[in-house]
Amino acid sequence: MTSMIPARSAATRGLPAPAGSSGTGPARTLTAPLAPRARLLPSLAAVYRAQLSRARVARIPLLFVATFQSVGIMILMRGVVDGGSEARAVVAGSSVLVVAFVALNLLAQYFGQLRASGGLDHYATLPVPPAAVVLGVAAAYASFTVPGTVFTAITGSVLFQLPMTHLWVLAAVVPLSGAALAGLGAALGLLAPRPELATLLGQLGMSAALLLGVLPAERLPEPVSWARDLLPSTYGVEALARSFDARPDWGLIAFFLGICAVVGVLSLAAATWAYRRAAVR
Repeated sequence: MTSMIPARSAATRGLPAPAGSSGTGPARTLTAPLAPRARLLPSLAAVYRAQLSRARVARIPLLFVATFQSVGIMILMRGVVDGGSEARAVVAGSSVLVVAFVALNLLAQYFGQLRASGGLDHYATLPVPPAAVVLGVAAAYASFTVPGTVFTAITGSVLFQLPMTHLWVLAAVVPLSGAALAGLGAALGLLAPRPELATLLGQLGMSAALLLGVLPAERLPEPVSWARDLLPSTYGVEALARSFDARPDWGLIAFFLGICAVVGVLSLAAATWAYRRAAVR
């Protein structure tokens, strides 16, 4: 008895069609189209969650080191700086230094080791945009700086008797400074030919953030102040320092934050280009 249920064709099963299935002619193999490439935002969220859970245990002790380092610098500067604009500069620079330690120094080391160990090959096989990898890793590292930055800013405000009314400016300073420094750190790590050189460049960048960001600009020689203007974190420091004024100039603060945002976009774009360059090698 012949079944009345029609048989499934070979094309619907993804198998080669037999020669006699369509009359005459040679056998044909039907291939399905490839899956579309993952979109930026879902890929970014996936990389961010993976990096955040992976680095949580290893990076928390280093975050304590960064926080205690910044607090120690403020205690030392307390014997030199009495108050006024210099005290505001010290507190703002020490707070942003926590961001520089994690987002610049550690991220340069991470991407340098990732390139040397062949870890970039793993990301290259994933259907995610290069920008999602760079932004996801940078955002995960920058997230670890939030508690230390807030603690350092509050401690410095108490130490130098500064008003804490406008510390909410940190909500803009931390992500913008973190993006600028993380992009720079990722680019240094990806462009360095050896992981040791990436570590060295990260340490030099953090030292520059320490010397040029914490020390009051009025006490720096003019050639050094030019180098300070080239440091991405400088504009976050200036915005935070202005927020300690009795009557902050919000227009000037917004100007500094805008510059920091532009620098962050440029540095992340440079890191994405460096990632593509390192992944094809």
